[in-house]
Amino acid sequence: MNGPGSTSPSLGRETIERIAARAGFEVHWEDAGKRTHRVKPKTLATLLAALGLPCGTQAEAQATLAMLDAERASHKLPPLVTAECHRATALPVMPTQTSALYRIELEGGGVIEGRLAAPRGESTLLAPIAEPGYHTLELGNQRTVLAVAPPRCYTVEDACRDASAATNGKRARRSDADAPRAASIWGIGAQLYGLRRTGDGGIGDYTALASLARHSARAGADALAISPTHAMFSADPRKFSPYAPSSRLFLNVAHIDPSTALGTQAFEAVLDAAGAHGEGSFRERWATLETLPLIDWSNAVTLRLAILRALYARFCEHERTADTPLAREFAAFCSRGGRTLEDHARFEAIDAIERGQHGTGHWRDWPAEFTDPRRPEVDAFARTHRHEVDFHVFLQWLAAKGMTSAQRAARDAGMAIGLVADLAVGCDGAGSHAWSYPDDMLRSVSVGAPPDLFNQAGQAWGLTTFSPRAMRTQGFRAFIDMLRATFAYGGGLRIDHVLGLQRLWLVPEGASAADGAYLRYPMTDTLRLIALESMRHRAIVIGEDLGTVPDGFRERLARHGLLGISVLWFERSEDGGRFRPPAQWSRTALATTTTHDLPTVAGWWCGADIAWRDKIGQTTARADGRDPVALANAERAADRHALWRAFQHAGDAAPGVGAPPKDQPPVDEALTFVASTPAPLALYPLEDLLGLADQPNLPGSIDEHPNWRRRLAAPIEALFDGGVLTDRLLALSGRRASAARPRNGPTSDKPSKP
Repeated sequence: MNGPGSTSPSLGRETIERIAARAGFEVHWEDAGKRTHRVKPKTLATLLAALGLPCGTQAEAQATLAMLDAERASHKLPPLVTAECHRATALPVMPTQTSALYRIELEGGGVIEGRLAAPRGESTLLAPIAEPGYHTLELGNQRTVLAVAPPRCYTVEDACRDASAATNGKRARRSDADAPRAASIWGIGAQLYGLRRTGDGGIGDYTALASLARHSARAGADALAISPTHAMFSADPRKFSPYAPSSRLFLNVAHIDPSTALGTQAFEAVLDAAGAHGEGSFRERWATLETLPLIDWSNAVTLRLAILRALYARFCEHERTADTPLAREFAAFCSRGGRTLEDHARFEAIDAIERGQHGTGHWRDWPAEFTDPRRPEVDAFARTHRHEVDFHVFLQWLAAKGMTSAQRAARDAGMAIGLVADLAVGCDGAGSHAWSYPDDMLRSVSVGAPPDLFNQAGQAWGLTTFSPRAMRTQGFRAFIDMLRATFAYGGGLRIDHVLGLQRLWLVPEGASAADGAYLRYPMTDTLRLIALESMRHRAIVIGEDLGTVPDGFRERLARHGLLGISVLWFERSEDGGRFRPPAQWSRTALATTTTHDLPTVAGWWCGADIAWRDKIGQTTARADGRDPVALANAERAADRHALWRAFQHAGDAAPGVGAPPKDQPPVDEALTFVASTPAPLALYPLEDLLGLADQPNLPGSIDEHPNWRRRLAAPIEALFDGGVLTDRLLALSGRRASAARPRNGPTSDKPSKP
């Protein structure tokens, strides 16, 4: 018998490849070395099954082809059609009457009526529409959503203009209040979990984030980019990578400050409660966790949830039953969240029972009656466990209040943009998002990357994401919900691995990362939806476009107003021998020294990343017998001298002086170098502002390196109390202001490739 992913001997490669190509898979792909590869038929069959297109046997293949042919021949409009303002819209299907009348009900009121145009040899066209929004198109007896997007996203220039207009002559709450704001600004990048404040219980929280926003704004920052705040698994705090969330629709409750729930007095009373099993009071354990240099996620999250559960009991007893303002606020939050919020809370409650009582780590292994959120048994569970379900709604309410307060603090302190949220490329297939949207998500596959120069075995990240077929058939509902959830609490959005808008490398569950295939995504539609939601939320968009980038991809992002990312380590000449001067950096990309997955300036300079890779076994032996670590260090030495020469040529380092030794990293020079670029936004990671050698995450490691566990050594208030951070920010703010003025020398609008 042929199981999923297996193919019948009589089923030829040609048939499978034809189906795969129709479904959007790239049967042939080119690696970083420009070598062409052909995907195995077994891999294609497995991936097609994950899209709901089985072709393991001849009969299945014929049925799948027949279905695809029927879809192509259909005259039925999809649930949603995207368009762009002031441009004619080509309909994705050919109506039976090419001169048919249509009617558009505009989202803001009003009606547009017209007749389809069908130029010879071209698609059937709708006349241009000037008003962006989600309108309703009527064509014959069909109705569909017509999502009309602005030509581009909300930009840094828009944010600066709006911020200047908002002050309206009033005194801004920042040190550079009297200086005109230019569309060439700067911000700070921070790992939320690593922030430290007195009384935080061992994990960075939303209160610390608000404090960092205020201090950063007063120093002149206009943006604060943070690590993802997506919802994790409250029943399994051992899963703490912010890029592998349970759901991208909700927030991480581990970052809640319990003292903000019902006030300090209630929090203090709960802290004095005795812990279970003789573990000591909550207060003692809270204080101990706070002193640790690394986050103890399991104990810190478990304790925080216990404290929040006690506060929830107080809320139910004293607030909710008395119909207080807090109770009404909570009820309004529940109403706004609707079914999506209820689904997430139900998942959390069921997941806690299944993990705790049965050790079940994936909802696919739950009892059958709980694997579908629309089953009546799930409704019955929610009625029986109403208090527990509402506890998880309560947590989301507190998290939302925390994020809202942090963004308000940023804007009130004078930031033009404020918080920049981070959208992970996918989510854990065992999580709430995949369970709540079963018709929209891929199953039994992992998002990853093919083998390249940095990862010769390829990567499988253990994440799932949306099915492109489902995106179209479901009217992009899940994608739009995700965008709105991520845009909701900030003035900007960073899209991790933005290359996924065009294509994603998918690996069958359990297969080698190299045995995958690229699946194309509806990039035109998603770019338009991103632009529409960006304008509606008045939030900028940044796309993390590092890696093997298809030709023309960055240009498409720029046309739609998405910023790319220029990283110091990758801004090099084509032969890799020299670093590009600041004036030649892109004007359509954010400029930064590093990212969470790459070495810090101090770490790169001293070779900490090389030492870590060797320590945890990531160093590959060479066939010629030479020491790979010695070679890597020799190459880094040459790179240090090349970078130092770039600093000198840019005027950021004294001429005629040799490069500093490994233990004296030129952090100030690197930050100033990036500040001098013509990028509309320069971002300084907090690790570099503090001169730290350790990076937040070392790709390819799990427990060998303390990924996502490092904490700042001092509370935020102390960092900004006139020390090295304050001096650096003052200098960088001045350099950034001068970068906004026209500079002599060659410039380039073409983003460079790493």
